Amino acid sequence: MRTKGRLGLIIVMVVALVGGLSIGRLSGGLGGGGSLADIAQKRGLTQTEAEGALKAFTAPGKYDPYMMVSSGGHSGSLYLIGVPSMRLLKTIPVFTPESWSGYGQGADWSQTILDQGSSDKQAVDELTWGDTHHPGLSETGGAYDGRWVYINDRANGRIGMVDLRDFKVKQIWDVPNLQTSHGGVFVTPNSEYVHISSMQPMPTTANGYAPLSDYAKSYRGYSTWSKIDPQTGKINVAESFQIELPPYTQDLADAGKLASDGLGFINSFNSEMATGGNADGGVPLEKGASQKDYDFLHIIDWKKAAEVAKAGKTELRNGMRVITLQTAVAEGLLYFAREPRSPHGVDVSPDGNYIVVGGKLDPNVTIFDAELIKAAIATKNFEGKDDFGVPILKFEAVVAGQVKVGLGPLHTQFDGKGNAFTSLFLDSAVAKFSLGPKAGIKAEDSFKLLDTLKVNYNIGHLVTSEGDTVAADGQYLVALNKWSLDRYPVIGTLKPQNFQLVDITTPKMELLADMPIGFAEPHYVQMIKTSRLVNAIDIYKAGTDPLTMAKSPVATEAGKERIERVGTDVHVYMTAMRSHFTPDVIRVKRGDTVTIHVTNIEQTADATHGFAIPGYNIQASLDPGEVVSLKFQATKTGSFAFYCTEFCSALHLEMQGWLLVEP
Repeated sequence: MRTKGRLGLIIVMVVALVGGLSIGRLSGGLGGGGSLADIAQKRGLTQTEAEGALKAFTAPGKYDPYMMVSSGGHSGSLYLIGVPSMRLLKTIPVFTPESWSGYGQGADWSQTILDQGSSDKQAVDELTWGDTHHPGLSETGGAYDGRWVYINDRANGRIGMVDLRDFKVKQIWDVPNLQTSHGGVFVTPNSEYVHISSMQPMPTTANGYAPLSDYAKSYRGYSTWSKIDPQTGKINVAESFQIELPPYTQDLADAGKLASDGLGFINSFNSEMATGGNADGGVPLEKGASQKDYDFLHIIDWKKAAEVAKAGKTELRNGMRVITLQTAVAEGLLYFAREPRSPHGVDVSPDGNYIVVGGKLDPNVTIFDAELIKAAIATKNFEGKDDFGVPILKFEAVVAGQVKVGLGPLHTQFDGKGNAFTSLFLDSAVAKFSLGPKAGIKAEDSFKLLDTLKVNYNIGHLVTSEGDTVAADGQYLVALNKWSLDRYPVIGTLKPQNFQLVDITTPKMELLADMPIGFAEPHYVQMIKTSRLVNAIDIYKAGTDPLTMAKSPVATEAGKERIERVGTDVHVYMTAMRSHFTPDVIRVKRGDTVTIHVTNIEQTADATHGFAIPGYNIQASLDPGEVVSLKFQATKTGSFAFYCTEFCSALHLEMQGWLLVEP
């Protein structure tokens, strides 16, 4: 009876809040703290705001049912954010060194990954920053499977792979023939390939230079199909291939699924091939790139392309197998369809039937039909070819419909219930509209605007819960807004971006909560059910090398710590546990090459230790069971203290030691 009485009390209080009733303080309240209505009144919350707070609240110690994997823009990192709580859970450094995790700070495995991701195609020897844009979670059967996530470096044409067992990056590949990549990252429905495409095209000349007057002749883009190793998730470069593209600016992309499985879609802009030159009296690039009424949706048969590459119908460019543009056309791998000019989003519906394109300069979204595309290709229903010989499908033959949604449509997500949601950059809003009959919508209700929700402000991307997969479930939407004017206190000239949580379970969208993003500008995010992360671990098996996820050959057990010298090479086999390092004194001579192999022998979750030698600019982080090897040249004589950088026990401050570098 006590349980029933307490449940009844909670129901009464929630009803009082939702109904906007002023019921005063109820006897007992929640732990004697007063009614929810009183709390809302004291906080100055409206009924709508109070309801939003309840819907977004995740109680202490409770887990969010969803997790967003968010790009981190110029931070070069990924971020994990709980939904609906909108709590920042973790930073995953990828392309940029990061101190907390010790990533790239100590000449260990992470430094090796960063070094491998800096190729000689760049103007510098070492890349120290990246611009993460579009994460792609691995999939099985078109649904997220919680194994890996891939992320592009928009600045440098690289792709990083993160293992979702320990949420650490395990590979960075500096993709040949790509200078930049804005949004070409997507994973095929069964994680056969992760795709990344060029943004600005590159010269095909041997020395990488060609005058802009030779733009159409010498510059080309590339669609890269990066083969995923099904066991490790790493990219198998030898089995990857590229398809040469015309020198348009390839932009966002998506993979077909179910009805459109086997196809890849890339939108583009600057089919005018404008090159700028406004300081020399020429036309500004953005004006020159917006002259036509349309650009080209790229449609690629990637399964057929894989067979063409396997058959050896490629040429080698900078160590990469490339299917030339001529071969792509001859083999029927590449087709175009006209799309509204300056498009910035191409998204495939959960059933794979519809491909939705938003054009920044067109108030409509254009909805292509996968079956119509296939039929037009089969019957060669073309309206001509572009300047490079690529067949252009007849627009009327492949479009299912258009919906006038508002100003500045960009990106689209889905709820799995026949509805789509498009971000409107200029209107600062989200538009909800119905798809067609193939999504279960009655013909008379097809392709109609259903609702518009104002957000704050200038929304770019948006995400719905698993909304770019076959498992879209229509629970939440998050708007990724570029500006946050008046949303937060003035904290200087650089303001945070603003994520806004939206409830999409009701016919009318409801704004629930804001989240300031104080770590560079995220672009795209994906939202996965937390329950899918079944492979995640909280400790390593004792002595694990995180790069290989296997037993490290230099793992050290307690009681077997030692220092070994061979000539000028010194190897230190060290253990770390609460609250000491063993050995805690290391003696070397100036000029020695020193490698410190540190094993965290803890097997308790969250018992992370750090190892830092500030005088030598070394910082590493060791999770329970992890092994890192830190190699450096002892170039400076002196007595250098080292210490544990993670608070680990009552005697944390005592967890220190000495590196003595003798003359």
